[in-house]
Amino acid sequence: MLCSSRSKRVFILVCFLSSFLLIATATSSLEKEEEWRTSVKERFMAEENGQNNSSMILAAKRTKRKDPHDNFKLYTGGWNISNTNYWTSVAFTAAPFFVIAGVWFVFFGLCLSLICLLHCCCARRPYGYSKLAYALSLILLILFTLAAIVGCVFLYTGQGKFHASTTDTLDYVVSQANLTSENLRNVSDYLNAAKKVDVQSIVLPGDVLSSIDNIQGKINSSATTLSVKTMENQDRIQDVLDNMRLALVIIAAVMLFLAFIGFVLSIFGLQCLVYTLVILGWILVTGTFVLCGVFLLLHNVVGDTCVAMDEWVQHPTAHTALDDILPCVDNATARETLARTKLVTYQLVNLVDSSINNMTNRNFPPQFRPLYYNQSGPLMPLLCNPFNADLSDHQCQPGEVHLSNATEVWKNFTCQIVTPGTCSTQGRLTPKLYTQLAAAVNVSYGLYRYGPFLADLQSCNFVRSTFTDIERDHCPGLKRYTRWIYVGLVLVSTAVMLSLVFWVIYARERRHRVYTKDYNAMHSEVPRDKGH
Repeated sequence: MLCSSRSKRVFILVCFLSSFLLIATATSSLEKEEEWRTSVKERFMAEENGQNNSSMILAAKRTKRKDPHDNFKLYTGGWNISNTNYWTSVAFTAAPFFVIAGVWFVFFGLCLSLICLLHCCCARRPYGYSKLAYALSLILLILFTLAAIVGCVFLYTGQGKFHASTTDTLDYVVSQANLTSENLRNVSDYLNAAKKVDVQSIVLPGDVLSSIDNIQGKINSSATTLSVKTMENQDRIQDVLDNMRLALVIIAAVMLFLAFIGFVLSIFGLQCLVYTLVILGWILVTGTFVLCGVFLLLHNVVGDTCVAMDEWVQHPTAHTALDDILPCVDNATARETLARTKLVTYQLVNLVDSSINNMTNRNFPPQFRPLYYNQSGPLMPLLCNPFNADLSDHQCQPGEVHLSNATEVWKNFTCQIVTPGTCSTQGRLTPKLYTQLAAAVNVSYGLYRYGPFLADLQSCNFVRSTFTDIERDHCPGLKRYTRWIYVGLVLVSTAVMLSLVFWVIYARERRHRVYTKDYNAMHSEVPRDKGH
C-alpha cells in the first residue's frame, strides 16, 4: 500500500510541534527558577536573626529543596559542598533540562526513524508545491540560524567573563590565605629571634623560652595547614574551571559551525549531507540541553555559596562548611599565640629597662668592670612597655620612649670607643650594647605590631573580611555570568533544535519544488524551449 505525502507532513508537523513543546517547557522551568529564587530571597530577608552560631546551618532557607537521594524529602542540611545530599538536591533544580534532553533524544529519534522508514519503503508519487510553505520554512530557517549564532556569541562571551571572574575570586582567596600564613610564619620568626636576645649575658627566663618553643610548633602547624589546604582547593577548582572553559569554547564553536553548515547545505539542497548533519545535531542538542541543566545547577550553587558567605559574616563561627573553602586558624592556637607574644614583648621590654636602670644609667667606679665602661652624660630614657604584668594595655609615662622610635632616640646616647670596652666620649651605651638593645627592641616591636593581626586571627576576622569582599565584589559577577552561560546554552540548544526541524522541512519543500517544476515542465503542452 502506497504512503501519501500527507502522512509525511503529519510526521514532520508532529516533530515541529514537539520542538515548540520543549521550548515552552524550558521557558517555564526558567521562569519557575526565577520565581523560586525571588521568593527564597524574600523569605530569607524576613527571617529573624536569632541563631546559635555554634550550630549554624548556612543558607538553610535557600537550600531547602527536594532531595531525590532521600525519597524526595526536603533537604535541610544547608550549604555544604562536602554533602552528597546537598548536590543531589541542587541537581534536582536542573531536572527540567535533563527531562527535556531525554524527551528530545527519544522523540526526535523516533521521528527521524519514521521519516527514514517512510522515505525508504513508500513509493514516490507526484506531490504539490506550496510557495507559502517554501518561503515560510526558508524565513524561519534563517531566523533560527541567526538565533543560534547569537546564542553561540552569548555563550562564548559568558564563559570568558565567568572564567575571568572565578579566577580573580580564587586568586583573591588564595592571596588572603597566603598573607595570613606568611604573617603567622613572621610571628614565629620573631619569637625565634626573641630566644636569641642577649643583653650583656641577660636572656629571657627559662619558662618563657619553653613557652616560645611550644607555641612555635602550633603556629607553624596552623600556617602549613592553612597554606596547604588552600592550595589544594585552588588546584582542584582551577582544573575544573579550565576544563569547563575548554568544553564551553568547543561547544560554542561546534554549534556555530553546525548551524552555519546546516543552513548552507539546506540552501544548496544537499539532502544526504543535511540528514547526516541532522543526526549529528540531534545528538549535540541532547548534550547541550544536559549542559543547560549542569550550568543551572552551577548557577544555584554559586548563589547558595554567596548567601552562605553573607550569613557567615553576619553570624561568624569557627567551624562551618565554609572551612572547605578557607579554613579559620584554630581559635585556641590563635588565642595562645596572642598571649605568648604579649608575654614575650612584656618580658623583653622589662629586660631592656632592667639593663638601662641597673647598668647604663648608673655611674660605676672603674673596678666594677664589666658593668663599668665609663658611662657618663644625661640619663637614657626608659623603654615604654605596651603591656602591664597582667598583659593588659599600658599607657606610656612621660619621659619613656616608644618601641617604634627607641632605637633612633638611643643613638644619641651612644659613645665612641678607642680603648676596647671603654667609652672615649660622653655616652651611656657602647656600640655593642646599643646593638644588643636595638635587637631586643626590634623583636619586641615586631611582636607588638602583629598583635592586631593575631587578635583578628583569634576572632577569624581575616576570613570574615575575605568573605565580605567576595560577597560584595565578586558574587554579583559570578551569578550574572553563570546565568549568561546557561541562558546562552538554552538559546543555542533551542535554536539548533528548531534549525534541525526546519532543515528537514525546508529540504522536503525544496525537493517538492524541484519535483513540481520538473513534473510541470514535462507535462506541459508547450515545449520548454519554445520561443527561444
